Amino acid sequence: MSSTQDLVAALKAELRASGITYAKLARELKLAESSVKRIFAKGDMPLSRIDEVLAVLKMDFAELAARVVHAQPLVKELTLAQEKAVVADPKLLLVAISVLSHWTFEQITCSYRISDAECVARLAVLDRLGIIELRPLNRYRLKLDRTFRWRAQGPVMNYFRRHVVEDYFSGGFDGEGETLLLVHGQVARAQAAMFVERVQRLAQDFAQQHLADQKLPAAKKDGYTMVVGLRSWLFAAFRDLRRPAVT
Repeated sequence: MSSTQDLVAALKAELRASGITYAKLARELKLAESSVKRIFAKGDMPLSRIDEVLAVLKMDFAELAARVVHAQPLVKELTLAQEKAVVADPKLLLVAISVLSHWTFEQITCSYRISDAECVARLAVLDRLGIIELRPLNRYRLKLDRTFRWRAQGPVMNYFRRHVVEDYFSGGFDGEGETLLLVHGQVARAQAAMFVERVQRLAQDFAQQHLADQKLPAAKKDGYTMVVGLRSWLFAAFRDLRRPAVT
């Protein structure tokens, strides 16, 4: 659905919510009711006409745009085919990770060896995949839900397991602002679920701080990657030493 059609659909919803019929709107706009019906049925309305309808509704354009954004469901998980497309091109994966971090077009092209044309092409692919809505001047709106995560056994996570995990954990985790904790214990399953919720909140806090610090100059920021996980697991060498369960 195009942006104009989204706006027209939102206008229809606002008219219904306000109890304004096409007949009443036609009188306000000094048009025939049949003309108003035809305009809305076509779904292609010039901005000048949208402004006229907004005046009847006593709304401004910013309010209408906000309605459009909130009406569109955000993506919580990509399909298998979408993830395969993302990992098939390293530069596309780079741009995808960057937009997930809310980087601007300028930040991506200044930080990595990727040309303007290459970045625009990747943003266009992400738009077709439904990850972003590409806007003029290479701006975009992220279409992913706050709870978005890569598929647990999908192409992206498998890519990271193969190519990233060893590199990540090879570090000493002893630098400023770094830490690595490994805690093992036995807890009730209900409590484990509660810890998962806490971990998710921690990840959200980290993401929100990233956004808050976007305005800081580059010299005052460092790139950090936080990996958090919790699973029912025992080191393989220890599993081999376990006694059989008593029944």
